[in-house]
Amino acid sequence: MKRRYITYIALIASLLFASCRDEETIILSESESIENAIDTNANPYGFYLLNEGNMGSNKATLDFMDFTTGVYHHNIYAESNPNVIKELGDVGNDAKIYDNKLWLVINASHKVEIVEAKNAKRIAQVDVPNCRYIVFDGNYAYVSSYVTTIIGDVNAQEGAVFKIDTETYEIVGEVKVGRQPEEMVIKNGYLYVANSGGYNSDNYDNTVSVIRLSSFTQIEKKEIAINLHRMRIDKNGKIWVLSRGDYYTLPPRLYRLETNSNGTIKSVEATNLLCSNFDICEDKIYMYNAPYQGNSMATNITYTIANIETAEIEEERFIKDGTESLIKVPYAIKVNPSTKEVFICDAKNYVSSGTITCYSPQGTKRWSVFTGDIPSSIEFIYK
Repeated sequence: MKRRYITYIALIASLLFASCRDEETIILSESESIENAIDTNANPYGFYLLNEGNMGSNKATLDFMDFTTGVYHHNIYAESNPNVIKELGDVGNDAKIYDNKLWLVINASHKVEIVEAKNAKRIAQVDVPNCRYIVFDGNYAYVSSYVTTIIGDVNAQEGAVFKIDTETYEIVGEVKVGRQPEEMVIKNGYLYVANSGGYNSDNYDNTVSVIRLSSFTQIEKKEIAINLHRMRIDKNGKIWVLSRGDYYTLPPRLYRLETNSNGTIKSVEATNLLCSNFDICEDKIYMYNAPYQGNSMATNITYTIANIETAEIEEERFIKDGTESLIKVPYAIKVNPSTKEVFICDAKNYVSSGTITCYSPQGTKRWSVFTGDIPSSIEFIYK
């Protein structure tokens, strides 16, 4: 039985409609009010949450949290776009807002969906094979792509970055990079790409590709560490990249890169920071460490804060009320740059509803809500 926590009028006012769907033991309402979540002056005034869904299940979904009303809306893409036959698609991998449009990278459906940021109504679709992550510069979007099939093989071909015109939604360029490229950052006209080689555990890639955007050519491929994934830039212009290790003997570790004026990588520092995922806000690195041990998750999961200057831990625990024990499989982390609240996504058992939990800057749980399957990408929206 579906449940409503707000009126239909409120839904129209927010321009965000939602529909519920059954999970194994949880029935999600269309929308629900969340205690302790209302901030009428909030900016960002909310966030989108892209849920991966299990590969092959066609269950990627999009949720929206409105801080100004304290209402969480489930599965808004399906309701906003009733004529899209397969809804959002298979495996939601990345979400970014640019120029009032929300760009959704749907990995196993080999497409990038572009929707209105205000109401999630579909604008266009760009077909990109095995797409992974997206960044923007000027009039262009850049999408990393494995290129090869989802299954892959040990001799998988090089990946690529596709260049998309943000006005026409046409692919206007492609440049080869390393194998299975993941996240990217842009600095001073250069694009940096983390190559993982994740399809081949016997021969991971270990490089960062550097692309000059003006010519859209790769000018360097620098060896860093194996199985690279996440990338962020701090306020000092240093690039942080995460090596996921080999899941057995080599733990996941953060590396700090300095660049030259010509875009090439000047230096590589292997820090002592062990983490599985991270976000940077001002001079702090918020991270959790939950490394796989063979085929199982680590039981000793840590949530820490490091300093970008010293690359050392300054807080051993940023969750201080003991509620971290409720998080089974941390899957994403994001810091609200305005309030310094920390959001942690939990994939739970990967096949039913996950959760997203909001923690205060003091490290106490403010609220938590069920999401779609495997919540993976949080994107704030501003007034």
